[in-house]
Amino acid sequence: MKNKILKTSITTLILLFTIVGFSQGNSANILLDAFYAKIKSQKNPQIIDARGADEFALNHIEGAVNFNLKSEDYEKQVAALNSSQPVFIYSIAAYRSGLLSTDLAKRGFSEVYILEGGIASWIGGGKPFYTNLKSKLTLPEYKKIVADNQYVLVDIGSKYCATCKTVKPILEDLRTKYGEKLKIVQIELEESPQVIADLKTVKVFPTLILYQNGKIIFKKDGLGNLKTAVDVALASK
Repeated sequence: MKNKILKTSITTLILLFTIVGFSQGNSANILLDAFYAKIKSQKNPQIIDARGADEFALNHIEGAVNFNLKSEDYEKQVAALNSSQPVFIYSIAAYRSGLLSTDLAKRGFSEVYILEGGIASWIGGGKPFYTNLKSKLTLPEYKKIVADNQYVLVDIGSKYCATCKTVKPILEDLRTKYGEKLKIVQIELEESPQVIADLKTVKVFPTLILYQNGKIIFKKDGLGNLKTAVDVALASK
């Protein structure tokens, strides 16, 4: 009986702390499905794209406004928001959206949600988005490349992603080492957003996928030890 009362008390305290925390202004990183569901629950959701204007112009979540801490009209943009209503923020990763959410929380915004994985998670999860580009690579073309080559390493990222840039020299090393044995395909959000959406497998940039005879050997969300992973996978075949 005492244990049951104790568990109930702890649950109540956790709930109270959560409510109080949000009333004082807090932010939380949440996964795509929860982020999307919360947006859909709002009549007029306040969605902020915290990337640069050039990134936003190429692709963004429909209905989003674009600004971050470095925007010249930052104070005006914040003043236009309703601090008592949820705010939904995303960027490439978590840096710019994190800085913005921290500032909004300090200003007393009741609920601030950051999309885990950023725009990669949204588009990679097949959610609706705006783009002014026609994909350079289509899904049928992608599938043909995978089918026509024994080993295919696919690098999915963005030219605005800092971590993605560190992948490039590793890919060059792999090209030199394996030559024609390993087909390397690089897909960038700024060139082929629709194929990223059609794959419905990308959660973060970079995402690396290694295929053998059309089947996935491994998939890495984020860089990790890519070269070693490829070496091990190919050495065992």
